[in-house]
Amino acid sequence: MRKAFNSVIQVRACVLEPRGWGPCSAWTRRLTHSCSALVYRWHGAHSDVVRMEELPLPAVGQNSVRLKMLAAPVNPADINMVQGTYPILPPFPAIGGNEGVGEVVEVGSGITSLSLGDWVIPVDAGFGTWRTEAVCDADDLITVPKDISLLGAATIGVNPCTAYRMLQDFVHLRPGNTVIQNGANSAVGQAVIQIAAAMGVKTINIIRDRPNRWELVEELKSMGADYVVTEEDLQSSEMEKIFKDVPKPKLGLNCVGGQSAGLLLSHLDNGATLVTYGGMAKKPLPLPAKFLIFKNINLRGFWMTQWKRNNREDLTLLQSMVGALSGLVRSGQLSPSPCVQVPFSLYRQALEATVSSHQRKHILLM
Repeated sequence: MRKAFNSVIQVRACVLEPRGWGPCSAWTRRLTHSCSALVYRWHGAHSDVVRMEELPLPAVGQNSVRLKMLAAPVNPADINMVQGTYPILPPFPAIGGNEGVGEVVEVGSGITSLSLGDWVIPVDAGFGTWRTEAVCDADDLITVPKDISLLGAATIGVNPCTAYRMLQDFVHLRPGNTVIQNGANSAVGQAVIQIAAAMGVKTINIIRDRPNRWELVEELKSMGADYVVTEEDLQSSEMEKIFKDVPKPKLGLNCVGGQSAGLLLSHLDNGATLVTYGGMAKKPLPLPAKFLIFKNINLRGFWMTQWKRNNREDLTLLQSMVGALSGLVRSGQLSPSPCVQVPFSLYRQALEATVSSHQRKHILLM
């Protein structure tokens, strides 16, 4: 588990349960700060298990830093962790939140990679960003530039990185190529639209039909979407019109599964690749044999957390990607998803909105 997380948990156990902790008095002497944190001690519905608690923090050691957390989003994966349904689960008691931005306010004597005032984001999932302060090892963090917006920095580490890697790692895309994706109005989908537009790559974006459909269509097109269609459109002559103007997609991105993924498959070019990174419909991917035999479609999966762990020993790749994305943010080519800013004390509002459909991303402001 992440050192940032373990340091808090060990100190808390020592303070609350001194029996069996021989060096408890030494730990207690080292406590210099405390933080407010959203803690859960068992899995279940967020309304039942998440509570705000005051936690002690250990003193900053030679190779550690202390952060003041500034902002942290509430993502669906965060809720899944609380529920106990995510592939990785921190030990109890756990602090919620995998993503966010903090400011370095204290630096250990042995640290040269970070300075006071730096903005930083966690390298790995499970950091526990839903808190006001944290003490952690310096190598658990990478910097983000302070000349981008606070919300841009707080949300850059998961969804934009996911979109960036999928556009870079599976197919060699050139200007004029086409990408098709479902879940286009998701945070990842919006990032795909903007990053692809900056690359000169065309996007066909699938959304579910809804009463405010045309408002959403205009919103996505304002981000750079070339085409926005419904799942029903995929079964109509609308697609024939589109493919008179742009080539068939070399890359498909699937976060829905079920029928939506099957319809997406049917419009891929020969030899194209379909990358699945989510399954919101909670239904399996339909895979007719003809797509494999006659169109030679490649099927891949992607999980940003695993990519980060695979590259944990060399953080230059992650730092380079965050730098490239920050450059797009700085130039106005990549904007954070429209979001609702919520004071940390009103965290229940943010958690409840995240489990509701068609809600904007909520950001906790510390």
